[in-house]
Amino acid sequence: MKTEVNNIATEFPYLHGFSPAEQERLRQQAAYAEHSIYQNINFSGVKNLLEVGCGVGAQSEIILRRFPKLKLTGIDLSDAQISMASQRLASLDFAKDRFDIQKMNASKMTFESGHFDGGFLCWVLEHMPDPLRVLSEVRRVLRQGSTLVVNEVMNSSFFLEPYSPNVWQYWMAFNDYQSSIGGDPFIGMKLGNMLQSLGYQDIRTTPVTWHYDNRTPQKRKEQIEFWTDLLLSASDQLVKANVVSSEIVEKARVELEKVADDPNAVFHYTFMQAHAKV
Repeated sequence: MKTEVNNIATEFPYLHGFSPAEQERLRQQAAYAEHSIYQNINFSGVKNLLEVGCGVGAQSEIILRRFPKLKLTGIDLSDAQISMASQRLASLDFAKDRFDIQKMNASKMTFESGHFDGGFLCWVLEHMPDPLRVLSEVRRVLRQGSTLVVNEVMNSSFFLEPYSPNVWQYWMAFNDYQSSIGGDPFIGMKLGNMLQSLGYQDIRTTPVTWHYDNRTPQKRKEQIEFWTDLLLSASDQLVKANVVSSEIVEKARVELEKVADDPNAVFHYTFMQAHAKV
C-alpha cells in the first residue's frame, strides 16, 4: 500500500521515542491490552475506517483481524512508524488490499469531508498539542451517523502498593515532562466535555480498570511487569531532558521488581474509552 506525504515539517515530540525497541514494545502493548480495549467495540458495520495516529500499526493489525470486512486508512507523522506499519501490515495475508498508511497532520487532514464511516484513536490525543482541533477534523471527515471510538489515558489513576518513592518520583516527572512538551497525561477524564463541545452525539464514556491484588497474583505480576516496560520506555528521554537522574531510573526499576514479587502487592490503573456518533 502507498505511503503519501503531506506537507509536514517535523514529527511531534514523542515521550517514548522511536527506537526499534519502542516499536516492538508498542506491538506487545497492543496485544496485551487487546481484550480490555476491544471488548466493547463493534466496527462490523464500518466499511471505511480512519485510524488517527496509527504508529507502527499495532492497533491497525488488530482491527483488520477482528473486522475482516472493513478497509483501514491510518495516518501518522513519524516516518519511522509509518515504514514499520506498512511493512508489518503488508506481511499479513488478512490485511492484503485492506489498508492505506499515509503521512498526514491530524489537525489538518487532506481528506474530503464525510470520507469515512468510522474513526478510531488509541493513546494518541495525550501526545497532541491541540486535541480539540484533531477531534474537530475527525468529525469533519466522518459522514453523518459514523461511529468514533477514542481510548485515552488517565494517569492520575495509577496506584501501586507497597509504596515506592522512586517510582512515584519518576511517575511525576513522566507526567510533568509529557505536559511540558504539549501533551496531556490526564486527557481521558476530559473526553466527554471535548466531544460534546464539538457537536458529537450519543457520547458514552466508560472507565476501563486494571485492578489486581492477592485474588489474582499471576495477573497482578504480569500487569506490573507490563507497566515496568511502559514506564521505563521513557527513561532515556527523561534523563536526556534532565527531569530525572539515571539513579532515580535504576531505583525505580528495582522498586518495580520488588513490587512485582511482593505477596501483598496492589496495582490499579484506569483508562477511558469514549464512544460517540457524528
